[in-house]
Amino acid sequence: MKADTHTPAEIFGSDIRYLIPLFQRPYVWNKNDQWEPLWDDVRTVAEQILEAKNGPYNTEPIPPHFLGAIVLEQQWSPTAFIPTRHVIDGQQRLTTLQILLDAAQLVAERHGLQMDAQALQTLVLNHKGLAQHPDEVFKVWPTDRDQDAFRVVMDNEREIPAELAESRIAQAHGYFVTELTAWADPDGDPDNCKRRVTALTHALRSFLKLVVIDLEPGDNAQVIFETLNHRGTPLLAADLIKNLVFQLATAQNEDLKSLYVQYWKPFDSDHWRRNVRQGRLYRPYVDIFFQYWLTMQRLREVPADRVFSEFRDHVRTSELAAWEVMRDLASDAKVYAELEHLPWDSPEGTFYYRVIRIMETAVVGPFLLWVLRWPEEKMSRAQRLKALGAMESWLVRRMLCKLSTKSYSRILVDLLQALDRHGPEVAGDVTERVLSTATANAGYWPSDPEVIQAMQTLRLYKDLTQTRLRMVLEALEDDRRGKWAEHEHCPRGTLTIEHVMPQSWEQYWGDDVADHAARQRRDRLVQTLGNLTLVNERLNPKLSNRPWKDSEAQTEEGEELKPVPGKRSLLLWHATLKLNAEIVARHPDTWTKEAIMARSTELAETITKIWPRPNGQIEMPTS
Repeated sequence: MKADTHTPAEIFGSDIRYLIPLFQRPYVWNKNDQWEPLWDDVRTVAEQILEAKNGPYNTEPIPPHFLGAIVLEQQWSPTAFIPTRHVIDGQQRLTTLQILLDAAQLVAERHGLQMDAQALQTLVLNHKGLAQHPDEVFKVWPTDRDQDAFRVVMDNEREIPAELAESRIAQAHGYFVTELTAWADPDGDPDNCKRRVTALTHALRSFLKLVVIDLEPGDNAQVIFETLNHRGTPLLAADLIKNLVFQLATAQNEDLKSLYVQYWKPFDSDHWRRNVRQGRLYRPYVDIFFQYWLTMQRLREVPADRVFSEFRDHVRTSELAAWEVMRDLASDAKVYAELEHLPWDSPEGTFYYRVIRIMETAVVGPFLLWVLRWPEEKMSRAQRLKALGAMESWLVRRMLCKLSTKSYSRILVDLLQALDRHGPEVAGDVTERVLSTATANAGYWPSDPEVIQAMQTLRLYKDLTQTRLRMVLEALEDDRRGKWAEHEHCPRGTLTIEHVMPQSWEQYWGDDVADHAARQRRDRLVQTLGNLTLVNERLNPKLSNRPWKDSEAQTEEGEELKPVPGKRSLLLWHATLKLNAEIVARHPDTWTKEAIMARSTELAETITKIWPRPNGQIEMPTS
């Protein structure tokens, strides 16, 4: 390859087209990280030119500003056609530079400075007489997703329609026009404005520098792209994967446009490229999918920082054609995208809500994708629900018994390997078998007595996050309602956790507490499952630290003591949950420590039925 340093006047001065291939990522630069720093640098150069002794065309040396490198691959062009280059790397800076040059040309034109406007226009538009297609007038042509916005913003006579106004291309152009306008004419002096615009034009044309790397025949564009971008740059793993599969498709003489539209286009949308929370970190949604997909395909743990290299190895070992790889990706991506839209009251939606959203057990993602990807003729609904039920029970029971999550990745990979060996037809049976065979603490599936004992003693309000505890109470409420209830499912994610006996219990609930040790036992007891329920946000503060009965509740108004409802009456009048109706009906007079302990045991027994564990030895099904 050949590397030379060039100015924008040299790169764009002749009729030429720099095409950004379909397999490149869309335009993603933003104001804080790129546009603003670029404009600060360009403005500094322009102001240095203004301050020079002899005006903008002085001989005094002014240091140029280095913009970085671009990698180009020359394409064959027939005689009399505009020469073309493919932009292998650097499309973000090249696109931004074109937007900046066009914005400066527009500002010069608005101020009637035709010489400067013309000098800048030659850097953004080719001669129309050479263009075989209207879009060939543009010297840079972005990838598919950005073409409509780019076409509009580069035409200074068109208004940007509302549907394109929020695109990064339109926002970048608007930002540069605003900043350049304010800088060019700060005081309304036409002469000063002309000097500033001329200095800006000179800075943009001649005092910016890029290293242009031209690939020669035989250079491997894919390897060069990976080397420049895979280490320490903000490219998504999906961008590298896209580049790889489309380079392969090019080598296999596939129709790139057709493959892009049919299989890849959704991956370039804002929905897929958005950052979502995974544990304590935020990661691109599309990269999480690729990590899950590769774990499922490779049947081994795929770390987040090895997604691209694992994908490259997968393509090499699978020996599939590029279109087959893209077809498989698109099919599973559709399943993955539908996870967020599963009916919230379906077993699949309930699993996603409890395990992925609330418990945040991201390691289960590849398993869920594997289970849901099969049509019913391959995996019966009974087997699917059995697999999901076993996984949910295993996770919830371990959570309630406070068992470690450290070995989950290894166990889930073992499970995927077993599922792959035996096939989707027996997925539920295999899942139950794999999860029930572990005896070590790392993978043990707690028994009914162990769950019940844990629920009798653990301070769940302190030991679980509020969201996880609320999920358990929601499940208990669902069970109480049963399938004949008017509203079968409890509202999810909106109710608050209430202590029946309040955490500050001393005023009304301490008659039977004699010493410090008893107080400590009471403090612990009020945090256990039997003392917890759900109420809505409006009712929660009203319940507060009130006593159980109306006769014990009173409030001071002036010098009088007036009766107010106790907790039982407020729950009776306002609470609509079966959990609360049950408490009120069974305890008309008192709510005691014995009642709490008994309810803990009863609810724990219900938990073992909501999340059952297979009993006895489970045989692995035959393949």
